[in-house]
Amino acid sequence: MRSILHIVIAALVLMGPAASAQTSRKSLESQRSRLQKDIELINRKLAENSKNRDEVLGNLSLVRSKIAKREALIGECDKTLRFLDDSISACMNDIAVLQERYDTLSFYYGRLIRGAYKNRDSKKWYMYILSSQSVGQAFRRVGYFRSLSSQMNAQAQKIQETSASLEMEKERLQKMRAESDEVRRQVVKERSKLRDEEAESARMSERLQKDRKKFEQQLREKNRQIESLNRKIAQIMADSSKGGKKASNKGKTVSTEIDAKLSKEFASNKGLLPWPVEGVVTDRFGKHRHPVYDNVELPQNNGVTLTVRRDAPVKAVFNGTVSQIFVLPGYNQCVIVNHGEYFTLYTKLKTVAVKSGTKVVTGQEIGTVDTIGGEDLFHFELWKGNTAQNPENWLRK
Repeated sequence: MRSILHIVIAALVLMGPAASAQTSRKSLESQRSRLQKDIELINRKLAENSKNRDEVLGNLSLVRSKIAKREALIGECDKTLRFLDDSISACMNDIAVLQERYDTLSFYYGRLIRGAYKNRDSKKWYMYILSSQSVGQAFRRVGYFRSLSSQMNAQAQKIQETSASLEMEKERLQKMRAESDEVRRQVVKERSKLRDEEAESARMSERLQKDRKKFEQQLREKNRQIESLNRKIAQIMADSSKGGKKASNKGKTVSTEIDAKLSKEFASNKGLLPWPVEGVVTDRFGKHRHPVYDNVELPQNNGVTLTVRRDAPVKAVFNGTVSQIFVLPGYNQCVIVNHGEYFTLYTKLKTVAVKSGTKVVTGQEIGTVDTIGGEDLFHFELWKGNTAQNPENWLRK
């Protein structure tokens, strides 16, 4: 009974960490895969932009985003290597334990076999039983022989099971070592690419400095567009935050009564909302300085801007009602969706698949992203009343 208990405990010890390790490994692989996918998208956008020599600032933003992704990918590879090193060490310990158990089982099994061999003459067994002084003693001696046979069979079974476990662990160790070698090779490649991208970023920065007047003019135009959007949204949110008011949209009116229940549902999903579009964040929330020009502060970014594939579909992040659709230079068609006291803004749209006043559900298509000035960018904002929120705090990590 004690031997069986030892086997069960050993199995649980081996299986428990293995199951947990499998989960951690899948998580690391998923993160690496997502980062590689982001880098591939950035490379495609840079290839598409290669013919437009004036898009230096946009390309610099892409390259710097790619550098950040590459650094994160290398970090994930390093985590994977540490995880694999720990797993390899644990596996080697498991193998040592199994090997010791296998040797011990083999030793005692050998003693049983030798004892059985010495007493292999069945006549001796019969004589031993017949010489019993009582029927009870005879039955006990018969039971002993049966027990001996059972022990030998059980011991042989244990040896087979331990041997199988040992081989399985050795095979797992070999696979982990192979994977570790592959990840190490990947890290070397990624570090080489990172050096090339940092050099490319430096060349772009140098060009921006050289042609500063030309690019500052482009920057002023973009800044005017951003400020125009900020003023427009601030006005809309200020009007909408006044409960019971009506928001006008080309002659149509849409109720802005705050839906308390919807507001609560929206708030409870903070950090869980789906992204409105697939892409890579290339401009984050808040105030930032120009990436190249010293002492140049960019206008407040009240949302996030993503680089996306051409004509990418845009979807609602939560249930709500379309409160306004308007057009602004540099942002083309823009859609505001009301979620009680919360609002989401979807801009730079080529097509719009909803109408003002209509209800939308999570995941419903709002429209498609437009190509503006050769760039495929999508800008998204999230507001609570007249206060802009950082969308990345609300969207799924």
